[in-house]
Amino acid sequence: MLVLASASPRRRELLSQAGYEFKVHPARIPEEPRMGEDPIAYVVRLAREKAEAVFRELTTESDRHAMEGGEGRLAVLGADTTVTVDRQILGKPEDTADAARMLRLLSGRTHRVMTGVALQTAERVEVAAEVTGVRFLTLRDQEIAAYVAGGEPMDKAGAYAIQGWAARWIPRIEGCYFNVVGLPLALVCALLEGAGMKGA
Repeated sequence: MLVLASASPRRRELLSQAGYEFKVHPARIPEEPRMGEDPIAYVVRLAREKAEAVFRELTTESDRHAMEGGEGRLAVLGADTTVTVDRQILGKPEDTADAARMLRLLSGRTHRVMTGVALQTAERVEVAAEVTGVRFLTLRDQEIAAYVAGGEPMDKAGAYAIQGWAARWIPRIEGCYFNVVGLPLALVCALLEGAGMKGA
């Protein structure tokens, strides 16, 4: 039984798109970076902690029956995405002012989107990471204000969604598009297949 340790609707959509059947059990762990932590180490650590936390929750005797329902061994997929510019980690904005600040940082520049993924099974945990470069056009203050007022940035790393209104500001990317949405599908499918899990 595959379990996605994330409440993200985008991750659910992407994993379904790849042909996998799964259940959702969001992880609840602190997501603050440690002092001096490298961005890639940060997202990989969070992905692993999410997968491990949910796996522990679901491997009590009662939860195992409820979640697996006789559908085979348990595997938990954790993921975490962040945006970095000038080695700053840009997570989800705290408020509208923070969202506007992040968008001003990204304006007219190329930044990196990093996603860490982890697959926890009874035997082991496998981890990996994907990095994509994203170029932003120069943004006017009015554009930033209108975008923030619309609410789209508020639960997104880096304060934007490439699959949303912000797409008009992105002339090119270097790397995996799905990574920017929140789940690098080719990488995730390779991990799942390596663990013997097949999609449709």
